[in-house]
Amino acid sequence: MRSRTLAAGAVAAAALLVSAPATAVRADPGPGGRVPSPPPASTMERSAGFDLLRPSADPVVLRDAPRRLNVTYTHEGRTRTLDQYLAITGTQGFVVLDARTGQDVVFERYSFASRDTRFQSWSMAKSFTSAAIGIALEEGAISSIDDPVTAYLPELRGSGYDGVSLRDLLRMSSGIAWEETTDVPPVHVAASLGAPLPEMARQRVRGWEPGSRFEYTSMNSFVLSWVVSRATGVPYHRYVEQRLWQPGGMESTVYLGNDSNGNSMGYCCYYATDRDFARFGLLYLRGGKANGRQVVPESWVKESTRPSADFNQGYGLHWWLGEDGDFMASGLAGQHIYVSPKHDVVIVKSTLATVLGQDETEAAFRAVAAEVARTRAA
Repeated sequence: MRSRTLAAGAVAAAALLVSAPATAVRADPGPGGRVPSPPPASTMERSAGFDLLRPSADPVVLRDAPRRLNVTYTHEGRTRTLDQYLAITGTQGFVVLDARTGQDVVFERYSFASRDTRFQSWSMAKSFTSAAIGIALEEGAISSIDDPVTAYLPELRGSGYDGVSLRDLLRMSSGIAWEETTDVPPVHVAASLGAPLPEMARQRVRGWEPGSRFEYTSMNSFVLSWVVSRATGVPYHRYVEQRLWQPGGMESTVYLGNDSNGNSMGYCCYYATDRDFARFGLLYLRGGKANGRQVVPESWVKESTRPSADFNQGYGLHWWLGEDGDFMASGLAGQHIYVSPKHDVVIVKSTLATVLGQDETEAAFRAVAAEVARTRAA
């Protein structure tokens, strides 16, 4: 599920971590080992580099129902416990949700953080952008994901994106010349310092035939967020707030990175609590429903979380795919929202940054989900 992004994360981690927007909500321990609280909402609303998304008036209720989980897993002949996995991966936030028994948080742990800490999503944001595309498609603002992107963004005519379909953006097969490990750091730094992302998208050139292979490309996700804004006539961050964040039952305010020119990044930078990330996973586990309301079209949830092309059976439409129907939103160096339909379990993991133990993540998560199911039955 993660093999293609691990290499990119390992190489790019240092560059990206030092290039977060200057006003970023810190997820690293401050003086005394405590994670600082985000700045007041009034400050964030006036700050370049971030947009504020307000929470739902009717948040999805998560019940505290701690349960002893005796988790062990084996990876490449080595057996570890859950505690060992959390330690070696530098995990700062870990939430396990049992959706079969209701909406029970059966395991929750924080290190140098708390339930109120807003963690940086990194590329987990791509799955939120995919959801926004699906909602806009259902509402008719987008006619078809087989439309060329220039039908919505004529500014991209003559660029490497000319003629590329929204589908090929979603399945990371745009054909633009891009190497994630070397191209995303300077783009992110420039956007964080105020360079317009649309101009950087217009500068991309064609490298290979769209729809012919997989190439993980963060710029594709920005272009999709730009499409959402243009097609709906609503800024991306406000559209996500009104169509996804609030109706999805999210409990807390989220801060979303932008380029200081009115363009949400779309490929990264949701600062949210782990419980709200878990609510997003729960939304997809339940076919796009929250509090009995259809938020993301069920058909889009299904299409997004199945193989999107013969050339990559492990990637949907901005979701990574695993075994037994499980799927995951993944971010740089250790951020995950894992969904197991087989066991009705959602797992969220957050950290400042780590590359240690990442190849063990799928094995660890599957073991946790299986243990939740086993203890439920008991």
